[in-house]
Amino acid sequence: MALTLGQGLAPDVQELRALAESAGAEVSAVISGRRDRPDPALFAGSGKCDEIFLACQEHAAELVIFDHTLSPGQQRNLTKLLKRRVIDRVALILDIFALRARSHEGKLQVELAQLDYLSARLVRGWTHLERQKGGIGLRGPGETQLETDRRLIGQRVKQLRSRLALVDKQRRNRRRQRDRQGAFSVSLVGYTNAGKSTLFNALTHAGVYAADQLFATLDTTSRRVFLAPGEFMVLSDTVGFIRELPHSLIEAFKSTLHEAADADLLLHVIDASDPDRELQQQAVDTVLAEVGAANVPRIEVFNKIDLMGIPPKSEPDPYGRIHRVWLSAADAKGIDALREAVRSHMPAFPSPEKEPWSGVVSEHLNAMQPSVQSLL
Repeated sequence: MALTLGQGLAPDVQELRALAESAGAEVSAVISGRRDRPDPALFAGSGKCDEIFLACQEHAAELVIFDHTLSPGQQRNLTKLLKRRVIDRVALILDIFALRARSHEGKLQVELAQLDYLSARLVRGWTHLERQKGGIGLRGPGETQLETDRRLIGQRVKQLRSRLALVDKQRRNRRRQRDRQGAFSVSLVGYTNAGKSTLFNALTHAGVYAADQLFATLDTTSRRVFLAPGEFMVLSDTVGFIRELPHSLIEAFKSTLHEAADADLLLHVIDASDPDRELQQQAVDTVLAEVGAANVPRIEVFNKIDLMGIPPKSEPDPYGRIHRVWLSAADAKGIDALREAVRSHMPAFPSPEKEPWSGVVSEHLNAMQPSVQSLL
């Protein structure tokens, strides 16, 4: 059982509960509170901490989750005061990512983010790591346990960065190959659980994992999607975003998120049925700006209209290109309108099967055709 703490805003509390349940916790109680500024030692005030302690005893909770980022000192003090394990929002999200990662790259990225988070906690979070090694069979070269752990973490981080650099190089090579083939690159982006993977399956029939849970998809998947005779796009499904996404995760997943920055077009999938959708859109915009994708052209895809009981529709911009589509990925209503919207953003590239000069040669031969016929 877990006890969760939020700031009292209903959408925030619901999201924190969903995060805790996605990590496998059973939420036994939610305690909310407001402060002008966090307490330096405990984040919450002493009276609120007493309330938390009593609630933990009443519900036999084994874990306390704060919907905020705790400093190492605050986390240590709260653990000691509440006599239970205490984690913050960052640790909770990292745990979910570790649970969901399936590919080799995804596991490397999550481990790198976890070690980055842990390294900060070694400084003040755990006093037992500061003891000097000693005793029979444990005598070392004068290095404290804290220094040893910090050094080992540094070595592991270096290995992970090296492996991810290799994976990123392979990704860039594949991207250059797609560019040479004249492929129009499109990436799905959006808040977690907005329905990106469901939409990806509706467009590609790829059968990637899709579920009504936060961060169901971490691993990027790309498929070719035919839009019309001779026209296709390469569609990529990316990791979902969330408000206050830990910076360590953005850094670790930067190579994956570059799929969005290097795309020709973004499909920003939005849960149209969520009353908090405007704040979710702002959170997505923040992350896109951080990875350099703020200026990539995009189409807003309002998903889950089946929950609202409205028909699919599309909205053009002043230049005639469709910039907003309302659809339901679950029952594939409005998918054709989305295909047309993507086509409206595609430039008139020459067909990849033909050399770029073939059209010029054909035009020249057609101009010469009357002269050839007269000779015959």
